[in-house]
Formats: sequence, structure tokens, C-alpha cells
Amino acid sequence: MIPPPRKAIMVGISGASSSGKTTLSRLLRDIFPCAFILHEDDFFKGDDSLPIKNGIKDGDCVEALKVPELVAVLEYIRYHGSLPEDFKSHEDQNLVGDCHIPVSIIASLKAKVTAWTTPGQPGHRILVAAPSRANICIVDGFLLYAPAISAIHRFLDVKLFLPINFSTAKKRRDDRGPYVTKDGLWHEPEGYFERIVWSNYVREHKWMFKDGDVEQEPDDEVLKGKDVKVISEGGDVDMEIILKWAVETLMNELERVFDE
Repeated sequence: MIPPPRKAIMVGISGASSSGKTTLSRLLRDIFPCAFILHEDDFFKGDDSLPIKNGIKDGDCVEALKVPELVAVLEYIRYHGSLPEDFKSHEDQNLVGDCHIPVSIIASLKAKVTAWTTPGQPGHRILVAAPSRANICIVDGFLLYAPAISAIHRFLDVKLFLPINFSTAKKRRDDRGPYVTKDGLWHEPEGYFERIVWSNYVREHKWMFKDGDVEQEPDDEVLKGKDVKVISEGGDVDMEIILKWAVETLMNELERVFDE
């Protein structure tokens, strides 16, 4: 039996907490037509169901996620091109910091994508022309490409990854306010970032980096084999640079995926 044509192209955007993935996701949603976001954070289990690590409830691991529900929603999006009608996002209520990108830069990138989607250009047949056109689902998540969550890998057509160093991630996390969850506002316990967030990030992502050191260069050969695209500048990169890279990379990757 031939499966129905997909109605959405899935674009994963992943990285450590505070790497800028949600900010980037929202910017790309506003720049590309027919784009919407699915936040992995909307699939956390309730506070009472979180595993315990180092004496602290661990909400930053695969065991804290409702993976079967995430898979079901991804399956729905693939063949309907939209979120389920009854889907409610808690993550959309969380604020992100000012991206400090001039409005003129964002406007120029949007104009570039608009030109790419005009008749005769590659983006037109991908995102505009019926009946083959597809929407873009941006999957924003802290854990998308690791073996621990292999159940979702088959859905991700494009994979972008934002590396970050410990000091930058820690400062950004410390500057963040309370977090909106399904159980209400969540205040981070002391030491949570070091003992839970970063520890889990290293464990799940060291395979992506040379010598298993997440503070060093990504392993290009390994990532090429997994079709993961990583910005060449790592550590503490200005969001304007990240956005320009992501727009160009996404345009190229959408063409590749659509032609497969």
C-alpha cells in the first residue's frame, strides 16, 4: 500500500538548553511561509512522573518525555500538514530573550525567502504550488538526534544543531525567569543546570563532537553520516549569524528533501 503524500516537511532544531533554538525557531517561523512550530517541551510528563537523578527531579532527559504522544503528533503532522486541532502548547507561553537582530536584517531575509518562493524559483514548487506543496513544521527540542530518542528520527527531514559552551549556556539559563509547564510555573532548584541539564546534554550529545568533548569542534564526518547540519562557528555565536546561516541552510535542505 502506497502511503499518502506528506503534507509537511519536518525541520529539527536542537541544541543544549539556552542555545537559542526556540528563538531561532520563532524567527524562522516568521520568515518562511506556511511554517509552524512543534515544541518538544510540550511533551514533558507531569512533575510527579519525573525520574530522580542526583536527588533532584530530572526534567531534561528522554525518560521525562511522553515519547509515544510525540510520535503520534509527528505522524499526524506529516500527513495533515498542521497541528492536531485539540493540541495546546504550554511552551508558547514562555518568553525568550531579545534576539538583538536589526529589523532590517530580518526583513531582508524574509524578502530573500519571498523571492525564492516566486513562480519559477525552487521554493515555489515546494511551499506554494499545488498539489505538491508542503508546510514546514519546525520541531524545537533539546533532545532530537540522540540514540535515546530514535523513535522520532524517521520524521526529521532536516536537522539543524546549535552548539554552545557551558559558560554561555549557564549565563543565559540563569537570566531566564520561571518556566511555564503543564503543572504551572516551575522555579529551577539550585544546581539544576550543572547536575541535570548540562550533565544530560554531555551524555546524549558527546557522540557529535571530536573526542566526545562538547566544548570542542563537532565531528564533521559523524554528523555528515547523520545528515545533521551544524553552524561552523560554535560556543557563543551572535543570533544574527545563526539566523543567516539557518535561512540559507534551510532553503538548500528543503530543495534536497523535496527532490528525494
